[in-house]
This record gives sequence, C-alpha cells and structure tokens, in this order.
Amino acid sequence: MASKADFQTQLKDLYKINKNISDPLTRDQCEAMLLLLAENPSAVKIVEAFADKNSDLQKNNAALGTRRSWAERRFETLQLEFNALKDRKSSTNSINPQLEADLKALSVEMDKIGTQNKALDEKVKKLSALTDRLTDANDQLKKENKALKNIVDAIRLRLAKDVKQLMNYDDSEIRKALVKVFKSTLG
Repeated sequence: MASKADFQTQLKDLYKINKNISDPLTRDQCEAMLLLLAENPSAVKIVEAFADKNSDLQKNNAALGTRRSWAERRFETLQLEFNALKDRKSSTNSINPQLEADLKALSVEMDKIGTQNKALDEKVKKLSALTDRLTDANDQLKKENKALKNIVDAIRLRLAKDVKQLMNYDDSEIRKALVKVFKSTLG
C-alpha cells in the first residue's frame, strides 16, 4: 500500500505540486487528487498554471529578498561612514573641501538607496498579495473539485441502482443493452 509520501512524490513528479502544498492533505486525499488529475485534463492544466506561478513567485521573492538585504547592509555601511565623516567635520573648525564633497556624495547615495528600499518594499507587498490571492484561488479550486467528484459519484450510484432495478425484467435484449450501457458509464 502506497504511503502519503509516495503519493506526494507522484503529485510533485507528475503535476509539479510541491510537497509543502500537498502536506495538509491526508493520504486518501492525495490519492484522490492523483485520480482526479488523471481523469481531468482541464484540472491538470490549472494545477500546472498554479504550480508555475507559485514557482515564479518564489524566485521573485528570493531575488527581491537578496537585493533588499544587500541594500540594507549597504545603507547601514553608508550611514556609519556618513556619521563618521559628520563627526570629523564637526570636530574641525575648518571645512575640508574633499570632506564636504564626500559628505554630499554619501548623502546622494543614501537617498538613492532609500528610494530603492521603498520600491523593493512595494514589490514585496504586491508579490505577497498575489501569493495570497493564488492560495485562496487554489483552496477554492480544491473545494470545487471535491464537490464535482461528489456529484459524479452520486450520478454513478443512481445509475447503478436504476440499472439493477431494470435487470429484474425478463426481456433478455433489454438486459443486454443495459449491461452494455452500464459498463460503458463505469469507465
């Protein structure tokens, strides 16, 4: 009997569904998801689209996080240099033209990095909001897929009951035709 981990591996290999996404599912739900995706090509397409978008968002978040960390470290370094130069400037009575030029250059660079930090913060907020929307859409899709499966199962059960009732009649031709229809509907 296959374990939950085996089903998660199949979901990852066949449909690019990360294990962290399928982790909240039970073993039976993972198995049901595999069966559902195997029977519904349209569900596979939307799952692949979500998986691709999720991968892109992860890469963007990682890249933005790296750039933001670098900018914060650089900003701190520049802030320390700026404060050191400012302290040196205030300790001397005469203003060194080179020192003043360095202060201006550092001030301009600090403003530029501050602006970049703000832009990166906005991008991170937008990506987080998009990730939340995709997660909500994925949850809704899971609910709709489960409801669809329940409807299909109810139809199959009703058909089986109706065919069983019709099989009680004596006419062999009706019975043969019904058996053929019943077998074709069960897949």
